[in-house]
Amino acid sequence: MFTGIIEAIGSIRALTPKGGDVRVYVETGKLDLGDVKLGDSIAVNGVCLTAVELPGDGFWADVSRETLARTAFIDFKAGSKVNLEKALTPTSRLGGHLVSGHIDGVGEIVSMAENARAWQFTIRAPRELAKYIAHKGSITVDGTSLTVNSVNGAEFELTIVPHTLAETIMVDYRPGKQVNLEVDLLARYLERLLLGDKAAEPAASGMTASFLAEHGYLNK
Repeated sequence: MFTGIIEAIGSIRALTPKGGDVRVYVETGKLDLGDVKLGDSIAVNGVCLTAVELPGDGFWADVSRETLARTAFIDFKAGSKVNLEKALTPTSRLGGHLVSGHIDGVGEIVSMAENARAWQFTIRAPRELAKYIAHKGSITVDGTSLTVNSVNGAEFELTIVPHTLAETIMVDYRPGKQVNLEVDLLARYLERLLLGDKAAEPAASGMTASFLAEHGYLNK
């Protein structure tokens, strides 16, 4: 688990095809690896990766086909900057929100505009994720825990303060950039709980308006 509070900016040093997937070397910059062991998890742009080698100034990790297909990792190349966060410990401060490091989909930066000393970002999420994004709710963008300021269909707005810009890769964002999105865990579990016994049925693919109406959550 993670908090979405970025600890350092790193960079991709190498991407090596290996048996049908990819092994990646991440240079970790100022991230303290003193307490990191083989097998520990580190979030790279919000993607939970397992350290399989620790050469000193970074770590090697394996990236599966599933991860390549579901994240913006496919666009990485040597030199790409990435947000880094080590996994939570029992004594960590929970400064953001609970983040699993399991990406739900890839969004796109639609627009950017100055807002006093901050920046206003508009991001378009995949249509299937729109139902999980709420006004003043939490969302993770490339591993960064952020608050949703407004929602318009599948698009949502964020206000990025100067500190966040300085400490993450968001300073390099431009319209058209693909970003990893993880929606709030509570929204995911609430949907599954509301399905009740239907969750065990193969056809139970998600929450629908008719299902909610049938169970008294909406007026018929």
